[in-house]
Amino acid sequence: MSYDPGALDAALAAAVGEDIALIADLRVAFMESAERQLDLLRRARCDANWELAAWRLKGLAASFGLTSLMAIADEAASSAPGDPRVLRQMRMTLDRLRNG
Repeated sequence: MSYDPGALDAALAAAVGEDIALIADLRVAFMESAERQLDLLRRARCDANWELAAWRLKGLAASFGLTSLMAIADEAASSAPGDPRVLRQMRMTLDRLRNG
């Protein structure tokens, strides 16, 4: 799975131009939304809740062209609720995005 650490910033800049403050605000909003979906994945106890959180996360990632996050969210949607390997990969992917 490839990872482009600048993909989120590039997508945000393409959407809003050179407004650094707006890019920073949108980055925060994106990360909060992604973290919220990861939290829902962690707490999901049934297939429906697990899949819904995974699909929302995949849609969020697709909005910004984040293929790594899309791939792991897609994998999550077809995994069992609470799959620890998927949750670890999701956590690592979000951490790289946060620090990238």
